[in-house]
Amino acid sequence: MTALSARPSISPEQKICCRQIVGADVPAVAALLARGFPSRSRQFWEHGLHQLGRLEPPPGLPQYGYLLESKGRVVGTLLLIFSKMRAGAEFMTRCNVSSWYVEPAFRAYAPLLTLRAHAKKDVTYLNVSAHPDTHPIIEAQGFSCYCDGKFVAIPLLQGLFGGSDGVQVFDASVRPTVGFDPFEQEILLQHAKLGCISLWCATSERAYPFVFRPRSIKKIIPGVQLIYCRDTGDFVRFARPLGRALARRGTAFVVIDANGPIAGLSGVFRPGNEPKYYRGPQRPRLGDLAYTECAVLGV
Repeated sequence: MTALSARPSISPEQKICCRQIVGADVPAVAALLARGFPSRSRQFWEHGLHQLGRLEPPPGLPQYGYLLESKGRVVGTLLLIFSKMRAGAEFMTRCNVSSWYVEPAFRAYAPLLTLRAHAKKDVTYLNVSAHPDTHPIIEAQGFSCYCDGKFVAIPLLQGLFGGSDGVQVFDASVRPTVGFDPFEQEILLQHAKLGCISLWCATSERAYPFVFRPRSIKKIIPGVQLIYCRDTGDFVRFARPLGRALARRGTAFVVIDANGPIAGLSGVFRPGNEPKYYRGPQRPRLGDLAYTECAVLGV
């Protein structure tokens, strides 16, 4: 997310410092973000920063991101969410470039934040909630769109596809008795602590991970967003048992990142809805928003 405002003149007397956010800065950063994003309360940002504090970033990388400080006062901030994710047989460092705001009088210093944020050449950067007015800006910064829409699925409408018979769906707190990936188990458990719905979907041979974040559709209809799965094809395969499990939690709708209609799923594709961008060595795959603001902040 990015808050926009007119660019004013800058006084030469203003002194600015760009540094990492630490725990003691959380109240001031939350207050600043509440001013920059009036639709969200200070309590929302304090809770979100507390959520960030629960995560462990890769060594040497910031816990929360960076701030701009002038005469001891926080005047700008950029939240960053770093994580280690699997890319094939290897691991990559990923960074969700999240909420950004700089007070109008200090807007000329905003590049100090972005330069620090994008300094790592081996990191894949994500922007998953760019304001439409900022799309040309982030594209000029080298970002490319990897997801240009959303698919709203109704998994309960799926038929009894092959592979769904005998499938068990259970909470991530239960250890599967069949094969599973310990790295994915950690994803499920950490996201459950962040307020997500973390589920195993187990066949007689293997357990498949799924993470969902509660969210409203059109601000009034209860639904969930798919945050993580091994492959969106897994969701199609297990749509009906997952749909039943989610229905018991009060929702029939699942929002999935997509670039077109998803074969085998009942629902509606909405092109141009909340496009997502990346920059770096690894193109993100659809069905993986783990450790992004969608999961951590619930936006």
